[in-house]
Amino acid sequence: MGIFGRKDSTNTTAAPAAVNPDLAALTGDYTIDPSHSSLGFVARHAMVTNVKGKFLDFTGTLHLDGTDPSASTASLDVKMDSIDTGSADRDGHLKSADFFKTDEFPTMTFRSTSAEALGGDDYRITGDLEILGTTKPITIDLEFNGAAKDPFGNERVGFEGKAEILRSEWGLTWNAALETGGMLVSDKIKLNFDISAIKNA
Repeated sequence: MGIFGRKDSTNTTAAPAAVNPDLAALTGDYTIDPSHSSLGFVARHAMVTNVKGKFLDFTGTLHLDGTDPSASTASLDVKMDSIDTGSADRDGHLKSADFFKTDEFPTMTFRSTSAEALGGDDYRITGDLEILGTTKPITIDLEFNGAAKDPFGNERVGFEGKAEILRSEWGLTWNAALETGGMLVSDKIKLNFDISAIKNA
């Protein structure tokens, strides 16, 4: 995705074709490393606290273009049975027909459709998120965390991302009314990403 296609901010008179060589070197295809990445979410519970969860089983790829951010892409596939909120009972409810129907819809997917540089280390990627067979666009704000070669010789890039969605737009409408007013589970869900990806050989 285009988050690593930063222009050299130290040279404002450079022609558009001039690209920081270090950034151009990041161009290529990458595979997300799930053992050093996390996909999390936060939902408001009973209108008084936040419940945090994550998905433990996912795969993804990136194509980064250091010279043309808009040519970068990302894809992600998440196994919904891997949901983990720290409560077996709650996880079972989330996998049931009230929520994710994981027997019928085992995978959540994201496919990028555009990417743009916002300045500095900030970027934005837009794409299609599919849950329960329904596909809707979402926008993810990203922060580039850097690039490095690890002790095993892998070339890595990293970034953090966040987004907000209304779960009802994907058909996730189960809820329960509270005696004091309001609903048990918020419609708004915050998504958090912390990604490390390895450049393909």
